[in-house]
Amino acid sequence: MAIRIFQHYWQLPLAVLALIEVVVFYATPGAAVLSLGESAATVRALLVEPFPQSLLSVGVFFTSMAAMGLYNSRQRSRLGGMIARVAASIAFGALVLAVVYYFFPSLYMGRMVLLLTAIYAFIGSVIVRVVLDRFFDEEIFKRRILVYGAGRRADSIARLRRRSDRRGFTVLGYVPADGDSLSVPASQRLSLTVDLSQFCAAERIDEIVVAMDDRRRQFPMEQLLECRLDGVEIVDLVTFLERETGKVRLDVLNPSWIIFADGFRQGRIHSTLERGFDILASLLLLILAAPVMLMTMLAIKLTEGWRAPVFYRQVRVGQYGRPFHLMKFRSMRMDAERDGKPQWAQKNDSRVTRVGSFIRLTRIDELPQMINVLRGEMSFVGPRPERPEFVNELNERIPYYRERHSIKPGITGWAQICYPYGSSEQDATEKLQYDLFYVKNHTLLFYMAILVQTVEVIVWGKGAR
Repeated sequence: MAIRIFQHYWQLPLAVLALIEVVVFYATPGAAVLSLGESAATVRALLVEPFPQSLLSVGVFFTSMAAMGLYNSRQRSRLGGMIARVAASIAFGALVLAVVYYFFPSLYMGRMVLLLTAIYAFIGSVIVRVVLDRFFDEEIFKRRILVYGAGRRADSIARLRRRSDRRGFTVLGYVPADGDSLSVPASQRLSLTVDLSQFCAAERIDEIVVAMDDRRRQFPMEQLLECRLDGVEIVDLVTFLERETGKVRLDVLNPSWIIFADGFRQGRIHSTLERGFDILASLLLLILAAPVMLMTMLAIKLTEGWRAPVFYRQVRVGQYGRPFHLMKFRSMRMDAERDGKPQWAQKNDSRVTRVGSFIRLTRIDELPQMINVLRGEMSFVGPRPERPEFVNELNERIPYYRERHSIKPGITGWAQICYPYGSSEQDATEKLQYDLFYVKNHTLLFYMAILVQTVEVIVWGKGAR
């Protein structure tokens, strides 16, 4: 089951996990103080009265855990990987707390209290996750759905294989409709002997997904209306797949859904707040990253000669199709495209230099793009900007590709954290589905959530080439 908060879907089991860990993180400073022999009154004052230390611990540890992908439904780490991510999250969180204490001495709790707070947070988080994983039944949170349709469109649900995509629902069966090509396996089809509303009541159906191949042929309006009045949710296939998979599926998408669906907002307040954040954050990061950028420039010069260019400027397509010059640290040989033909970057690309392989892996080559953000040509979050040569080709071959240019391109984005590096037309199609999801649902909260999750991509080197 998924819940919607600020235009973004959250899987309920993960929301429950996050809530429990918030309670754990809130209690750890008090537990640390108590274990050092302080009185119960001191602990009570820390937890009940103006509790800045406890709230600070919650905010820092929760954000750090989210940055490591520990509240991501696509996280597939086993026990060892989960423990490593929790340890890295808590260690980073403790470091952030130490920095905060330095600048705000009134919040300081003591070294031993901070150490024990981090230890208890780590132990508590690991215990909670192991217990929930072994003894918690996710089925109680799953919506019981009935699919009205058993053809090509309905088969898009039957073909969902990833556990993360099926975490929120259980399919009770598929009801064939007139005009369906019957692509769903016969074992999953239902032949109803009672009215649709009676079946839903008997089987405790929570939701009906309308997935008919042709709605013009005997659309069951009266039956669906009766089910809706009985409290059963009715949802179309595109909206259902968007909610459960975090992307807009192109194979079942139609223009009318884009026109009438909720979302695709371009509000002035949101744009102003996002632009303000982009300016402040890019200025701050340029200052903080200046030593790294200087060392990168020096490394390129030392390995390739003092006349070798440090930056790589390339024309990319921005908002509303306007071209702009993207800035990056040069990571490939100067003759990478000696024949003049644009090429996708490949895995283990032979054109990448020695310094280039490192800065691409660590994403240091992306740092100059903050200048593009300052200029207003890019945002921190948005679809990846592509070259005009590729865009012209993809516009012709991939439906709805132009719609991704309705917002500014970004240094990071929903597609970048959900899908590996794209190097083909097929990859571009897959990433477009995530880009459309972001274009439809982008809010300031979603924007910030993507920024936090980007940390996981950088730390674990996901998708780098």
